[in-house]
Amino acid sequence: MVAVTFSPYTAPRRGAAAAVPTPGILVVDDHELVRLGLRALLQSQSGSTPVYEARSLADALELYGAHGAALHLVLLDLDLPDAQGLDALVRFRRAFPHSRVIVLSGTGSPALMQGALALGAQAFLPKSGHLSEVLRYVSDHDLAGPAPAIDRAAAPSLQQQLTPRQVEILDWLLAGKSNKEIAQLSHLSEGTVKNHVSTLLLQFGMRSRAQLISGLR
Repeated sequence: MVAVTFSPYTAPRRGAAAAVPTPGILVVDDHELVRLGLRALLQSQSGSTPVYEARSLADALELYGAHGAALHLVLLDLDLPDAQGLDALVRFRRAFPHSRVIVLSGTGSPALMQGALALGAQAFLPKSGHLSEVLRYVSDHDLAGPAPAIDRAAAPSLQQQLTPRQVEILDWLLAGKSNKEIAQLSHLSEGTVKNHVSTLLLQFGMRSRAQLISGLR
């Protein structure tokens, strides 16, 4: 179920300048206590900040599609009922490439962090830390400013190039899995996995598997 919490909007009087809408934040997490905690902290900083809540990637995509113009930051968990790992970030950024996304993760894995940042996340914040760390990051950044512009003349962004299968394999690769282990997990042949790894090396501009893992760590 999509939950939305926001401050009431009052139309300006005729002849008066329209008020600039308060920057909103979308919290995407399937744990209600986490969403409630983040919402309370965010609104304690500014009671007028609209906070939108989604418990799944599908809900998040729907909410951002409807309210994206008023949303200046997305707090995205990587462990959702309908998206796991970097796939959640890739799918969200593919749908909304201009969005500002901060990744929330139950693990503080350096490899996962580097993978998320390489795929366009603004920051990577482990949920094992105190929620006040999220608040501190948000308060230190200008939410009212425009999201970074995308260079249309440049090559497609990395998250648009990766397929869901490549995202899965990158997750396992960064977790230190061998080609054989990845083949067993993905139900693919080792040869097919090797081809996927080679493609990832090309996309990241790396010469070897070890360089890819080292570079993302």
